[in-house]
Amino acid sequence: MLIHSVGPSPDHLTAGEMVVFESPENNITTLKRVAGTAGQTLAIRDGALYVDGTRVTEPYLNPRQTDGTFFHRVTVPDGHVFVLGDNRASSIDSRNYGFVPLTAVTGTVLWPR
Repeated sequence: MLIHSVGPSPDHLTAGEMVVFESPENNITTLKRVAGTAGQTLAIRDGALYVDGTRVTEPYLNPRQTDGTFFHRVTVPDGHVFVLGDNRASSIDSRNYGFVPLTAVTGTVLWPR
């Protein structure tokens, strides 16, 4: 895995990008995928991620592992991202510990994507 160390910048992180950050839950370095950035509204309905009301295509997910997953609608505040694990059914991510501050993001994954 190739990781690019970065400083937090709201215009540089995009949905779908893999980021490295310190988990708000236990301060352990963690790798998750950005599902939403500041101002975006997200929800998960029957395993499908919706951002601003539009279903997101996520070819990296196994639909059998996400079926039946639900999460209420949230809006990402400024200076934060909402992250999700690709193993959606058993991942501990923003659905558990909330929004990740950009100041906690220490890098992005360059390869593989």
